[in-house]
Amino acid sequence: MNTEKRCPSCNGNEFREGTDFMPIKSKKSSFSGSNKIYTFCLNCGEVVSIRIEDPKRFV
Repeated sequence: MNTEKRCPSCNGNEFREGTDFMPIKSKKSSFSGSNKIYTFCLNCGEVVSIRIEDPKRFV
């Protein structure tokens, strides 16, 4: 079974992670938040994953 991740747009196989400059914040509190982590293709820039760095901040 091939488990290598491939980009759905260009079939590339090199990815990196980066963050946004603005954290995502809960509607309940505008003071605390957590970074969004983007996984993107180095060949075409397609974002293949977005996740929250610390989802427990929203509990």
